[in-house]
Order: sequence, then structure tokens, then C-alpha cells
Amino acid sequence: MTMITTCIFDAYGTLFDVSAAAREAASEPGREAFAAKWPDIARDWRLKQLQYTWLRAVMGEHCDFWKVTQDGLDWALEASELGDDPDLRARLLQLYWELSAYPEVPRMLGALKAMAMNTAILSNGSPDMLNGAVQSAGIGAHLDDVLSVESVSIFKPARIVYDLVGARFGCTPEQVLFVSSNGWDAAAASAYGFRTAWVNRMGEPVDRLPAVPDKILSDLTGIPNFAEAP
Repeated sequence: MTMITTCIFDAYGTLFDVSAAAREAASEPGREAFAAKWPDIARDWRLKQLQYTWLRAVMGEHCDFWKVTQDGLDWALEASELGDDPDLRARLLQLYWELSAYPEVPRMLGALKAMAMNTAILSNGSPDMLNGAVQSAGIGAHLDDVLSVESVSIFKPARIVYDLVGARFGCTPEQVLFVSSNGWDAAAASAYGFRTAWVNRMGEPVDRLPAVPDKILSDLTGIPNFAEAP
């Protein structure tokens, strides 16, 4: 089997905890109404954020990820009857720029760099959002690049997005390990030809799609071992 030379990571939900913004806001004084509903709001926010990327891709109506992030939040807040709180909205959006990385991320990336792997993010996120998250999490030294769909103006899982990896690193799909917390993303990357790992933190069923991930993990700890396996 071809040796892996390049490890590519989805960003939101994979390296960065997308629930962190809502969780932190819920802990702040004076947000008792939000605190009672924050898990449902965080779930709806993420779901609508993803749905809007897929729908915009199909409709040919691209916008940057910040727009769908705001639109998803607005839907989630209105659904929870908290849509009339502009201070809460502003605070949640501010915190989204400061998402924390999952605890195992720095050591995992450091191990990959010690193995002389290329490492990068490939994300629906806009460049400024991604750079803000990378800086906030302090993982920039472990990444060779941060690739955004904005360079091709369509969201994943469009195949042209996965083309960005080979164009940047001069590698074949078989030399790439692609890691995502989104089952649909890992499946699409498998169909593209990447080796794939699905970080299934929530223990969800495998998506019924034309391809499946090569490996299913509960967190990112085992990625270096999988990357160096023959």
C-alpha cells in the first residue's frame, strides 16, 4: 500500500470544538435562559450551518462560511425563542472566533510533524475565520497550510475542494490521510480516493453513502499510528 505523506484535517468539529462557544456563553452570569437551552441551540446551530453549505452548493449560491454561520445561529435562536436577544447573538458569534481545540490536538499534530508528515487543514471555513481559530488554539506551528474552500467558491463535498490537497502538496490521493468528524465528509473523501479516518465522537451510525471511511475513531489520539501503518 502507498505510504501516507500528508495528513489533512477538517477544522470545525474535528480539530476545534464547535460547541465551545455556546458552552462558554451558557456559563456567563445573566444568561440563565440561554443556559437552560444551550445544548439544543448548539446542535441546531451546527446542523443548520452544515445544511446551508450543502444547499448553497446545490443552488450555485455560494457565500463565505461566516455568512452561513450567522444564518445558522439566527435560525437556532429563533427556534428556541431567543431570537430577540442581540447581545446574546453578538456574544456567541464573538466566541466562535475563539473556539478551543480538543485536548489531544496539539500532541497529535506534534507527533505527525515528528514523523515528517505534511499537515494541513482543509475546511469550509473562510480564511480569516480559520486563521483566528488556529491562532486562538495555538496550533499554527504544527500546520504547513490552512486550505479554504473560498479559493474554489463551493463547499465540501464538491470534488474540486479535495483537489486542493494535491495541488498544494504535489501528492496523489493515495498518499493522503484525510480526517474529519463529519461522516459525510469522510465518506466523500474516501470516494475521492483519500485514505480516511472518521472521528466519531458521538458514536453515530455510519452514513449510507457510496463510500465509507477506512477507520473510525472516538478521538484523534490514534491518528499518528494509523498514518504510519503500512
